[in-house]
Amino acid sequence: MTISKISHMTAADHALVTAAVADAEQHTSGEIVTIVNDLSDHYEDVRTAWASAVAFIALATYATFPDFYMSLINGLSGGWGHEYTTGEYAALLLTAVALKWIGTWFILKWMPLRLALTPKAIKLTRVRSRAISLFKVGTESKTLDRTGVLLYLSMKEHRAEIVADEAIASKVAPEVWGDAMVALLDHVKAGNPGAGVAAAVAQMGVVLAEHFPKGIENPNELPDRLIEL
Repeated sequence: MTISKISHMTAADHALVTAAVADAEQHTSGEIVTIVNDLSDHYEDVRTAWASAVAFIALATYATFPDFYMSLINGLSGGWGHEYTTGEYAALLLTAVALKWIGTWFILKWMPLRLALTPKAIKLTRVRSRAISLFKVGTESKTLDRTGVLLYLSMKEHRAEIVADEAIASKVAPEVWGDAMVALLDHVKAGNPGAGVAAAVAQMGVVLAEHFPKGIENPNELPDRLIEL
């Protein structure tokens, strides 16, 4: 079965961002790459961790209140209870814990819930890691003067990152990109990701023009178009 890619950007958004990148690069030797991704990580380890935590809590609860749960089992069997051996009790206990683990694991197949239960710090780390990975593949050292910079937006995590090449990083501190990030996220929260990326690119262009003004020879070394993964 083929799973279709989710597109968060319209054709108009793509045109808007492409134009914004081209305009920003008219005033700087820097090269801006824009990437929008639906999801940076599937957080399977978080899913497994939650299933294991629920199973452990269930195990501790069953072990703490064995009489209560055994009375429930006897009630379900019509009251025909009997004295369980240690092996039978262990089998019942392990079966119940396994069902808890499997049930939680399947429930967390639903990505919105999995993301909601993923700690913010983990999402920040994964988005940053994905941004750096994409930067290394498509932007780092791809320009003659190492003046490439990546703007990365991960939609489902509601996170964005700016990763700059060596020459830019040596002159521009990460916090300088703050205005670009604010412009981006304000529009994204309002449901206009295309406008957000374009606004961020404009702010990035201002920073780049200050530190890396356009030279006499300024070839377009990286694509201006928005890349949507």
